[in-house]
Amino acid sequence: MAVIAVWQCDRDGTMFQDKKEAEEYDKMLELAENITALLSHHVSGGTSEHNEAVGLFLAKHRDLLARACKGKPELLLEEIASPEPATAKVTHLAAKA
Repeated sequence: MAVIAVWQCDRDGTMFQDKKEAEEYDKMLELAENITALLSHHVSGGTSEHNEAVGLFLAKHRDLLARACKGKPELLLEEIASPEPATAKVTHLAAKA
């Protein structure tokens, strides 16, 4: 019987075959949580679900947003026109019982 190492994200239970991918995913979720908390504190009228969705969206697109904030705002419009979004590629594994 073969043993396959997998890494599980503490935050949502997502499984990964690669430790680096698992750590990147966990950092992205941590950033999303912190953005959600910031939105909840500073933006009134948003539901917790909406704030979570915005936080997750911003965290997933952090590289694109960082480049846009550093003087290339046109990248955001290019992303809209692109047929395939530049989201982070994460491989999820289903846990076997």
